[in-house]
Amino acid sequence: MYILRLKTLVAFAFCLLLAISASAQLTPFEQSPDKNYTATYHQVVAYYQQLAKANPQLKLFNYGTTDAGYPLTLAVLSKDKVFDPALIKKQNKRVLLINNGIHPGEPEGIDASMMLVRDILKKNQLPKDVVVCFIALYNIDGSLNRGVSRISQNGPRAYGFRGNARNLDLNRDFIKADSRNALAFMQILNTWQPEVFMDNHTSNGSDYQYVMTLIETQKDKQNPLLAEYTAKTLSPELYRRMKQSGYEMTPYVESLKTTPDSGIVAFLETPRFSSGFTAQRNIISYISETHMLKAYDKRVYATYDLMQHLIAVCQRDAKQIGELKAKADVQVARQKTFALSWEPDMTRFDTLQFKGFTAGYKPSAISGLPRLYYDRNKPFTKPIKYYNTYKATQYADKPLAYIIPQAWGKVIELFKLNRIAMQRLKHDTTLNVQAYYFADYKTSPRPYEGHYLHTGVQLRPEQQTIKYLTGDYVVYANQPANRYIVETLEPQGVDSFFAWGFFDSMLGQKEHYSDYVFEDIAADYLKARPELKKQLESEKATNAKLAGSAQAQLEWVYRHSEYYEPTYLRYPVGRLLTPAKLDIY
Repeated sequence: MYILRLKTLVAFAFCLLLAISASAQLTPFEQSPDKNYTATYHQVVAYYQQLAKANPQLKLFNYGTTDAGYPLTLAVLSKDKVFDPALIKKQNKRVLLINNGIHPGEPEGIDASMMLVRDILKKNQLPKDVVVCFIALYNIDGSLNRGVSRISQNGPRAYGFRGNARNLDLNRDFIKADSRNALAFMQILNTWQPEVFMDNHTSNGSDYQYVMTLIETQKDKQNPLLAEYTAKTLSPELYRRMKQSGYEMTPYVESLKTTPDSGIVAFLETPRFSSGFTAQRNIISYISETHMLKAYDKRVYATYDLMQHLIAVCQRDAKQIGELKAKADVQVARQKTFALSWEPDMTRFDTLQFKGFTAGYKPSAISGLPRLYYDRNKPFTKPIKYYNTYKATQYADKPLAYIIPQAWGKVIELFKLNRIAMQRLKHDTTLNVQAYYFADYKTSPRPYEGHYLHTGVQLRPEQQTIKYLTGDYVVYANQPANRYIVETLEPQGVDSFFAWGFFDSMLGQKEHYSDYVFEDIAADYLKARPELKKQLESEKATNAKLAGSAQAQLEWVYRHSEYYEPTYLRYPVGRLLTPAKLDIY
């Protein structure tokens, strides 16, 4: 009898242990009765740590320090337990990078990834030829600031805030890298060198029937080889598989006018956005966008399915994706002309069968004035226009090399972090370069993400002989990262370093003159230079404003003299257009 009771107790304890173990493997989202809860940052890290302890095919890495003081945690799945990025490349395996929680109020990816990593391990479904990397939670800062700020969204009950510890929207920070989060992301990106990237989000805006919408790298700003594969193979397969899963998708809904009936315009992700930044490196990139009004559990499960399908297709096409990426890198290294800004071509469109809800207007209970609403009792399926073609509005021909004075430390540090090949001058060197002068630009009157953005940049190029110092940097434009190099250093680019204010100190004049002193100097200067005097008189004859202003004429003489500072409004990065014998290291 004693032995029987002991066996019964042992069996009960074993079952209890199994039950506790099974419960421990459930995510906080799964453990919530109504599936309307998203894990906190500390729950996320603890969960991955527990999984990693029990599974040698999962390894955690910490990168950098975010603005909240915590490192970014990267969870890496590798079937053969190889976690050396260099060795993974030698084995000709693909790397898929998935980012979660850049906007912590859009947390579906956080919860879905926790479940997906567990299930892949539990079911032994690790892809043979793809290493999958998950950034567990990117905006740790915002995640710690938990509340209910997204009032238009249907769950979860509480979630993090969009801004980080510095109130930055981290999905506008990739090219300028003000946050330490972005610097840590660059470490991850350049260490693991993924061929495919996905960033998980939740949409705002119109109401419609879909749980999931998708942004893919805009085809007209993507390398043509990658664009053809993405548009004709990878994306259609994701749409097909998601429909089979019960989560039919549509392209991200950016309505042309108020409602989707007017047509939708493809989203243009410039390099300030995660997918625009990765696309500069020939990485096939996606942003998942679940619909804010759908139940939270459906949004999580739809994100789970989309990531699962992306992993499966990457495994299926691993060889092809690798070959296309390698060819694209070679093409970009040889490419001569680069687009710097784009706009939608409204003369070209595709037609989509769109599943929406009928929109209407009714009196507002607040103002009594007409307000928009969508009637979910009136669903529709009908064709709408999809404007998915963009045209470049500005181009730049790359130089042989860019010369970057070492004084511009942030530019140099970002280039180093992004593994841009650079060399340095061994001694002071005078070079004949093309220098840009800013003829005009517009500056936003209000700050955007901590900067006063410059747009409408007009340049006046001049060939000049400029002395550069020992240690200044030479960046040859013959690299796979040419898009990043050119799009950041050509100041007219939409997300160039100049646009974000990196070079604003060059926009201020440092020296001038005292009028009463320079009057006599200017008079003698013109007397000794009759051709210049003649030029002034000629311009006065056609410019009444100049002719009627003594100050304007004095300023004209000053600007045409050697006293006028040559660096005022001159862009400090030189363009080397012809080969030069450089002593560099």
